[in-house]
Amino acid sequence: MASPGTIDTRGSDFARLAHRIADAGLLDRRPFYYAIRMTVAAVAYGGGWALFAWVGDSWWQLLVAAVLAVIFTQFGFLAHDLGHRQVFRTRRPSDAAGLILGNLAIGLGWGWWTTKHNKHHANPNHEDHDPDVSPAVIVWSEDQVARSTGLPRFIAKYQAFWFFPLLTLEAWHLHVASVKALFQPTAKRRGLELGALLVHFVLYFGAVFTVLPPVKALLFLVVHQGLFGVYLGCTFAPNHKGMPVLTKEDKLDFLRKQVLTSRNVRGNLFTDVALGQLNYQIEHHLFPNMPAPNLRKAQPIVERYCQEIGVDYLQTGLVESYGQALRHLHQVGAALR
Repeated sequence: MASPGTIDTRGSDFARLAHRIADAGLLDRRPFYYAIRMTVAAVAYGGGWALFAWVGDSWWQLLVAAVLAVIFTQFGFLAHDLGHRQVFRTRRPSDAAGLILGNLAIGLGWGWWTTKHNKHHANPNHEDHDPDVSPAVIVWSEDQVARSTGLPRFIAKYQAFWFFPLLTLEAWHLHVASVKALFQPTAKRRGLELGALLVHFVLYFGAVFTVLPPVKALLFLVVHQGLFGVYLGCTFAPNHKGMPVLTKEDKLDFLRKQVLTSRNVRGNLFTDVALGQLNYQIEHHLFPNMPAPNLRKAQPIVERYCQEIGVDYLQTGLVESYGQALRHLHQVGAALR
């Protein structure tokens, strides 16, 4: 792949692509699709907790924990789509549904996450502006390795091996970050969001420790939250990890900034459902408000257009996408080994 900073940039390239996408009707809302998807998700959520209550004091609850981890992640996908206005055109219904699906249902702070995610979309894989590549624990570039200290430097040496084990803590990190963000001066809807999170955790921990004795309850929490974090991480890891990391020296137009830092995973029924259709990451980053079911239809249009204008477009299989990401992480830490 060519160095991002050396590629010719022309602002009109995205405009021409956007016309093709709009002419194909792919930016039109899909209300019937989302009505069905949300109904199925709500039934699954209620059914999952009904199953938890029915199974009762049993080691089979660890399997129920795994099922609920899948359901929680699917709720996260829906909250993601709401955050990009894929479901509703206006802010008010998007925020209302986001608070229900995010804060209340899965304990994920809606306001904090949407702000963080919008920063990622504005500057994907940019060392200075993308919060998803900040060297909090994992380091993403050799420059970050050189500047790292403490835990990130310790982890970086063999971070490719640490990556998936660390994902078991990701859900807990999201919960804590959601609460902490509401105590910042810039927090909006502090009372409403904090109240919804409080209701979630009171009901969640109350149900778990009421139905299960302490040891089984703790193991349920470990399995449920651990798999929730791993599933989320396995969804987002193929998208940008191992792709070029940008710095202030890289001057790219919108189209190239989004395409060159993103990786697609080839779609089929399994990957589309399992990854929340975020396997079409290039199309999603170019058109973040495009309804998720339209991304698959946009993919061949975008790929052909990138070929026409000479922009590298990377699409690979699911397993290979993890391989590319892990090889990159291992290479980044090579200087410490």
